[in-house]
Parts: sequence; structure tokens; C-alpha cells
Amino acid sequence: MAHLLSDSERTFFEKLKCGGDKGFELRNWADTFRCKPVYTLAPETECEIIELVHIAARHGLTLKPVGAGYSPSDLACTDSIMLNMDKMNRILAHDAYACTLTVEAGVRLHQLNAMLEQRGMALSSLGSISDQSIAGAISTATHSTGMAFGDMSSMITHLVIIDGTGRRRECSASVDPDLFNAARCSIGALGIITQVTIQCEPAYKLHAVQTPDTLDNVLDSLDEVVFSAEHVRFWWFPYSDSVAVWRANRTTMPKQPRIKSYWRDRLIGYHYFQLRLLKARITPDDLPSIIQEQFASRFDRRVEVVDDSYKVFNFDCLFSHHVNEWAVPWEKAADVLRQLRSWIIAEGQKPDGVRVHFPVQARFVKDSDVWLSPAYGQTVCYIAVIMYRPYRRAVPYKKYWRVYEDIMRTQGGRPHWAKAHKMYHYDLKRAYPKFDDFMRLRSECDPNGIFVNDYIRRHILPPNEPLLTATTDSRSLTCEKPRL
Repeated sequence: MAHLLSDSERTFFEKLKCGGDKGFELRNWADTFRCKPVYTLAPETECEIIELVHIAARHGLTLKPVGAGYSPSDLACTDSIMLNMDKMNRILAHDAYACTLTVEAGVRLHQLNAMLEQRGMALSSLGSISDQSIAGAISTATHSTGMAFGDMSSMITHLVIIDGTGRRRECSASVDPDLFNAARCSIGALGIITQVTIQCEPAYKLHAVQTPDTLDNVLDSLDEVVFSAEHVRFWWFPYSDSVAVWRANRTTMPKQPRIKSYWRDRLIGYHYFQLRLLKARITPDDLPSIIQEQFASRFDRRVEVVDDSYKVFNFDCLFSHHVNEWAVPWEKAADVLRQLRSWIIAEGQKPDGVRVHFPVQARFVKDSDVWLSPAYGQTVCYIAVIMYRPYRRAVPYKKYWRVYEDIMRTQGGRPHWAKAHKMYHYDLKRAYPKFDDFMRLRSECDPNGIFVNDYIRRHILPPNEPLLTATTDSRSLTCEKPRL
């Protein structure tokens, strides 16, 4: 690629270059996807991003911004130019009266939590981890749980995006509202988000209580369970009827942080569990007893915590895993889980049937007006399935995923954008009422395909859409297939 650039462009690239002389390889957190960009650059200003867009347009190259690279898919992968956004992490504005904070798009959520805490504010809802960048979190509609709480895309009141023509565009509910509703969850297809304004609330503590229950009890009274606290989620443990229900409410109670037990949480819940799963690759019939053992040792008791909100929302995701997560109308959640349970039980009775891991997690998210949010127009239940990769070793998961996705699809499900999934252009047209409007805006914002990578091409674009392609040098380094 370097021979295509002018002397001034090469100098500009050298100024922004990061990742070392041998180049940079992006690996997602679970090490299930990786890629080697031809260049990895770290812009610090919007002007630098605009110049990069112009250079890419001149030479038929593509750009892909990346934050933490946490997504369990190839969403952040590129074989051309990757933009590391970590240097764009400044606070730009704080409105104490409106309880908003404006930050650059590369700010990580753990940095944002600290920024908000210093100003007596907090996010109204937060997912399980805080490693992602704020732009990555909103671009995939990252979510937590709570029937009255939307995903992170819905918390944005204003944003700035650089489109594929190099134009800097500001949008909000009152300024270019179509772009605003499209860009808040746009999976990188419309441009490079550079700054966002986040609607927050005064800092608060959460009182969380986790209790054991049974799946039938929860599903039979789901309409009561989901409204039994401000934030509710539950984990089902396959091969049993066991469930751990987590409920959290805002409180003024004094802090009562969780006291971690090294024996229970690290030795049993991490190291011993991972070792048992490694052995179960050879003896999969051990999995039901492993799961029941984990529930009995770690979840079959009441756990109560009072702490700052972000500390309660976040939890340890253990070790590398494959994960799949879709959202269905929350009223259909019980049917989905019963179907999934019936299939898992039937497979468990076959000598060569599929064996699965725990948990199956259910979380609830308020309806949204963001065009590509899985919660667009409907309050949803996100149901996630997981297969751990003990010591990063391969585990069979594809048949489990196929059956799970078939169930979710037939119940009107929409996949989490950050996860690997099998929904494509015409499927998405049926699933999202505003998908055609999004595609119209994509053509306007990125007429030359500067922001198209394999994920966008595979899932978003129609099969016959012509694209500006990258140079031979950039095409020679392709994003790897999922690692087993």
C-alpha cells in the first residue's frame, strides 16, 4: 500500500502510526477473531480523521475505527486501515443542570465511570463489563437490564460523525433527526463517531439481591418477576430447573460491598471450573454434573450487595468463550426458554447429542426509537447462550447456535450486533421496519464504501451491491475465520 501514497501522505501516516514496526494484530477478548491491518493509526483530532477519510477515498482504501475490540465477532476487523481511537478520550463539556456529559468517542466505559463519579453522576444502566469504548458500546446497542431502561444507544442526546465524504455532521433529536436515529446504533457503517453527549443521572447506589429459584417458577410468573425490581436478570442452569435471579434497586442504604471468597470465586468458580470443562471436552457427559456442582457451590444461596451503581452492574465474565445473544419481544421469552430447555433435554438423552454449558442468561430492555436497536419499537428480552473455551481450547458449539438461532428467529428475534450471527440483508429488512431508511442513509454517508469491512458486506449490504475495493496489498491480509 505504501507505494500508492504520496510523500506527504506517508509522512502523515508515520505520524499517526501505532502498533510497532512489525504491524499490529487485533485479537478480540475471547481470541475467537483476529486480523492484521496494513496500517494501524491513532488519530487525536477530528481534522486528522477527516484527512484520513480523504486519503482513503483517493486511493480506494477502507477505514475501520476500533476501541477495545471486545466484540465476539469480526465487527471490528479490517485488512486495510484500522483507527485506534484510544487517544480521542477527552471530556468536552459537562452540564450539571441537565446531567449530561460530552466526551470524545474513544473514552472507555471504565474511564467514563470515573469521569462521572468525579462529577456526581452515573449512567442509568450499564452492562456486564466496562472495557468497551463509548462509541463501540452505542454502535452495537450494548445494554444492561431493566424494563424501564433502554440500551446505551438510547442514552445519547447528541453526536458528531465524520462520514465517508469527509463531512463533519452533528445530529440530535432536533438537528438531522434521521441521521441521529440511524447513527446511534450504526455498527460503523455510516462513518466515524468522534464525540457523544450522554444523558446521565445523579450518582446512586444499587442494592442488589441474588436468590435461587426454579425456571418454572420464574417463567410462570415472568410478568411479575420482570417488574419486581428496577433491574432484573436471571441465569438458568441447563440440565436442571435451577435459576439464579438478580434484582437491583436504587437505595440510600450504607455500602455493603460484596466480599469475595478466593476459595469459592477463584479456586472453585474459575480455576477448578475451567479444569473440569477442559476434561469435559473428552467426556461431555460430565457437563450436567459440572453445572449442578457450580450452582450448588456458588449460586444456591442469597447474595446481597450495596455499592456504587457501576460496581454492581459489572461482573467477572471469567475466561474465553463463544457467546450468542438475540433479543425477542419480552412476552415471548418464556416460550423461547421452554423450547430451548426441551431441545437441551432431548439432546442430553442421546449418546452423541449436543452438550451445553451454563448459563442461559435473560435480561430485559425498554423499547427504543433507534432504528437498528434490537429493541426498536418493542420492549425485549435478550437471551444469551454461552460455550466456554477452557484454556482457549476448541469446544463444539455450532449445532447449539443453529438451533438457538432458529428458535429466536421464529419468535421475531433480532441478534445483538456485536455477536457473530446468521442474519443477512433480506432477513434484516424483515426484522427492522427502518432498515431501508438506514440503507438509504448509508449510501448517502458512505457512497464509496470506505467503511465497509467483511462484517458489513456479509450482513448489511445486498448481495449484488457493487463496492469500491481496497488495493491488492490490503486485500492480501484477510480477516481470519472464527477460531475454535
